[in-house]
Amino acid sequence: MNLDKRILLLRHKKGVHVMFSIYNSLFSKEELSHYLRIAKETIKRNINNEDENYILNIGEEGFLSYLLNEYQIDYISIKEHEAHSEIIVEEVSAEYFPNHLYGVNPGRTYKQNVVYFYLPIEGRSELFFCRPSTFTSVFPRAALRGENIIFKEIQFNQTAEEINEEYISFVHLLKTYINFTNKDLEEFNKTLEGFIRDVFLTRKRDILKRKEMEAALIVPVRIKESVSQTFSIPTPKMKKKINVKPSLKLNDQNFEPTPTLANDTYASILRIINDMGKEFERKPSVYANKGEEDLRDHFLMLLEPHFEGSATGETFNKKGKTDILLRHNGNNAFVGECKFWKGEKSFLKTIDQLLGYLTWRDSKTAVIMFVRNKDFSSVLKIAQSAISKHTNFVRFNNREDDTWLNYTFHLNGDKNKELQLALMMYHTE
Repeated sequence: MNLDKRILLLRHKKGVHVMFSIYNSLFSKEELSHYLRIAKETIKRNINNEDENYILNIGEEGFLSYLLNEYQIDYISIKEHEAHSEIIVEEVSAEYFPNHLYGVNPGRTYKQNVVYFYLPIEGRSELFFCRPSTFTSVFPRAALRGENIIFKEIQFNQTAEEINEEYISFVHLLKTYINFTNKDLEEFNKTLEGFIRDVFLTRKRDILKRKEMEAALIVPVRIKESVSQTFSIPTPKMKKKINVKPSLKLNDQNFEPTPTLANDTYASILRIINDMGKEFERKPSVYANKGEEDLRDHFLMLLEPHFEGSATGETFNKKGKTDILLRHNGNNAFVGECKFWKGEKSFLKTIDQLLGYLTWRDSKTAVIMFVRNKDFSSVLKIAQSAISKHTNFVRFNNREDDTWLNYTFHLNGDKNKELQLALMMYHTE
């Protein structure tokens, strides 16, 4: 018997179900690629519609993490272990009866047992109608109502075993298409972070360029008086964890540009420090008996000639003394802390100490650890594990080499003010 005729929609009439139309094919209505393209267009539109001051003031990594969590698409699946069935007596149209087995009259209906299988689903229901990039000539046909796929078999002369075989065959085809779909979703999610970051940074860069233009005009630009003072928390979707949008403090609503160290300059400073640190490792007999201040001074001797600001040691900065402080035009451009490795607890205190020195204007930092332990590899693993547990940790960015890793942290008491922290470790046995 044709499967299209077995899988039908139903309605109620005098307490008896009556057949009236054919179920739709799943995974066949809209191309999944089109659905995903629309999803990216929506993300771009939503980012571009954000308030400008929000874009300029919000902690970049925190907001990007929120967007990624908000727009990632969960895989679809069925809960086979929660499936259930029922048998209902229905009025079945004569056209659905096998003519060679039953003598039925066209246009009439006859009572027949109908077996219903209910398969709960997980994921966005609309994805069960989207055609993935890989598909076959046969699509699973069923109804999708709420959180359930409904598959049904009209019982004519089939045994229970034969009906079960039909159900198993249907589930196998359904799972095949679910796998096809999830493969496309996996590729979409892999590229999503880069896409969101590019859209956000492009918007931020465009706003900053315009504001620089406004600041350069002889005639000042009128400031809008109706700047929004509140930012909403989006309603979480069903089956997704609550994803709270980062918000600004009231005094952060109006953006004011702050001089910051350019990323390429920051990278140059770190490269100089790294080159000197590797020199310590190559010539242990020269540097073995040096203390923290002596080793720090070698960094300072290399840094100061390279930059127009001044590189000074033991300079008081807000709450205490820091080992390396670069200043430019009265602003702190780079803050670094040098310490000998004394274990995980001491390491985390070093990060606390560094963060305690920082002001709102400090955004480029480094923790430089001198390690005398023989098992240097073990210390590296401990440090990498410990740093991600710090309360100000935001994300790991990249590894420049085996002992130089870059992270994003946030300032004490202000998650929107993010700062770059390089962890640089050298074996000075």
